[in-house]
Amino acid sequence: MLRYLVDTFWDEDVWLPPNTTWEDLAPGPDKPVVYNDHRHLLYPLPLAVVLIVLRHILEKYWFAPFGKSLGIKNTRSKKAPSNPKLELAYQTSPKIKHKQICALAKQLDMSERQVERWWRLRRSQDKPSTLVKFCENAWRCTFYLYSFSFGMFILWDKDWLWDIDNCYIDYPHQGLTNDVWWYYMISSAFYWSLTMSQFWDVRRKDFWQMFVHHVATIMLLSFSWVCNLHRIGTLVLLSHDCADIFLEAAKATKYAGYQRFCDCVFAMFTVLWIVTRLGIYPFYIIWSTTIRAPMLVPMFPAYYIFNSLLCLLLALHMIWTWLILQVAYKTIKAGQMEGDIRSSSSDISDSSHYSNHSTPNRVNNKKDT
Repeated sequence: MLRYLVDTFWDEDVWLPPNTTWEDLAPGPDKPVVYNDHRHLLYPLPLAVVLIVLRHILEKYWFAPFGKSLGIKNTRSKKAPSNPKLELAYQTSPKIKHKQICALAKQLDMSERQVERWWRLRRSQDKPSTLVKFCENAWRCTFYLYSFSFGMFILWDKDWLWDIDNCYIDYPHQGLTNDVWWYYMISSAFYWSLTMSQFWDVRRKDFWQMFVHHVATIMLLSFSWVCNLHRIGTLVLLSHDCADIFLEAAKATKYAGYQRFCDCVFAMFTVLWIVTRLGIYPFYIIWSTTIRAPMLVPMFPAYYIFNSLLCLLLALHMIWTWLILQVAYKTIKAGQMEGDIRSSSSDISDSSHYSNHSTPNRVNNKKDT
């Protein structure tokens, strides 16, 4: 039964172009080109753990000391007074309604205002310090800078960077090089690490949007790898990493108190975001996968799944663009960056920064396909 289910899932008629079998794409020394090995999709999982450890080391021994040298405080909000019954109620549900406030006030012989004040202090107590948020953004900025630089370096001499039709010519018999292999593995590991660490990182309003973004990205990378569509996959990665560098840099400088520099970096980010996410991505990459690909490659079901995921990312980009434009409008109106679209998901807004990466996180911590 298990074998039947596996064979049904990996049906060649679903995953591969017509007249192509898994044996045709199986890696081996007798093959004319180096094919992708689907088993390598497991490698990003341990690599994700390595990235999480590397991030912890960099934040502790590099980013945190650097942040402190800039004057960023590692202090938290004032602690709420000890109250076991209120603490129990808070642990049960951090969000509270007016009826619960009234009930707790009567039960503890307190005024409703005292209960509300304790609750605000307790929720503020759980918020990460500015230094913690600075370190998170510094790590992401560092990775995106590396990823974009590495991507440009390895793709500069690839013909599909300059002529996107080469993503489909000779498909699926397109060889895989070592540099593209590492680009895919490290990028996949990074998004796996974001998916894992998202549950203990600074929590933003767009938590679930970012979660969907990370999952969709991992699925895109996995599908494109299995179907040997790694060429178009590298272009998607490259177009997404560019703007994210400036997003995370803007957030980090915001926390460091360099307001004017933050505003300039954010302006550059906004321009790059619109150019890459709403320009190059839909009108060059998705146009190619939707219009050009059917002219050059016989279509198959998995390709439509792949293209649907690309469109899902575009939908997220449009949502985040609306949030970014809101921040830009408020910035122009106020004369400086204020607030944080991606602020903590708690009811008490965090006014110390603006929309995060997801922007996704993408505008301040967050993203980001």
